[in-house]
Amino acid sequence: MTHRERRERRRPETVRRALRREAPSTVAVVADPAGFAAMRRYTTFAFDDHHRYLRQTEGLLRSLTAQGVHTRVGLFEPDDYAHFCSQERIDPDTSGSRACYVAEIAATGATVRYRGQPLDRLLPLLLDGWERQGTGDRATDALTGLGPCPGCGEDLGREALDAASGILDRLGAGAGPGAHHLVCSVTGATGPLVAVLHIERTPRGGKEQATAEETAFRTVLAAGLATGRPGGVVMRTVRDGREEVRGWSLNGGRLRPLTEAEVFSAYCTDTRTGDPVPPEPGLAYRAGFPLPGHTAKDRRNGRRRGGH
Repeated sequence: MTHRERRERRRPETVRRALRREAPSTVAVVADPAGFAAMRRYTTFAFDDHHRYLRQTEGLLRSLTAQGVHTRVGLFEPDDYAHFCSQERIDPDTSGSRACYVAEIAATGATVRYRGQPLDRLLPLLLDGWERQGTGDRATDALTGLGPCPGCGEDLGREALDAASGILDRLGAGAGPGAHHLVCSVTGATGPLVAVLHIERTPRGGKEQATAEETAFRTVLAAGLATGRPGGVVMRTVRDGREEVRGWSLNGGRLRPLTEAEVFSAYCTDTRTGDPVPPEPGLAYRAGFPLPGHTAKDRRNGRRRGGH
């Protein structure tokens, strides 16, 4: 056999390897022992030990990366998988159904890029992403169920999202330079909605934000504004080695800045017992600054005054 013949015989395999490097992969992981136990009820799920399963999964991820394949990792959630199979009317006890679910995660779910990290570092990120997505979905459901404003016909959910965007801009501008950790909590119809956002602002006013976190925070805040349910926003800032905290109370679709005494009381009271707790050393308690004209009703009135 000539050299040319040998090269031509190898060519299809070489092309397939090249194509494989250009075909991305998503691997979904059953993260916790309880979820793994739930998957054991399927006879086609060929694993019986969670630790061994995680080791084999990590080996697969490393193998794909070694081949130059762009790989992302998602969370395989058994209850959501069962719901997916019910909606799609497919048998959950097949490898093909599990592959369909993983493909759905790749299209719509929270995934992270695999860069050789150990799974014990990736799994907390996946679980955080799953919880954030679930919170965002419930907040979105609350907004989409509102419909149009009876008086003006404007979409109330859309207006609440716009108002929440304005509040976020005002919070960031009012906080100034530093690292800001924000928490928004709202009493939802099906349980509490909680979103967390971390913002870094430079002295020149620039900022870096995690897009997924910002979207979830904005949606939860909008749900509180639109539904009028009680809640609040807390902002903890680290600047020049010092820490301070501010707060706002959410009620009736408005954010009211808390006084310094109210912020101190909220942080120094045990929420379960009502007993006082010692203040944190070095933490300064500051009053929240005003956030004028931020409700959807205010925005409509502003447009009317402007002739729109």
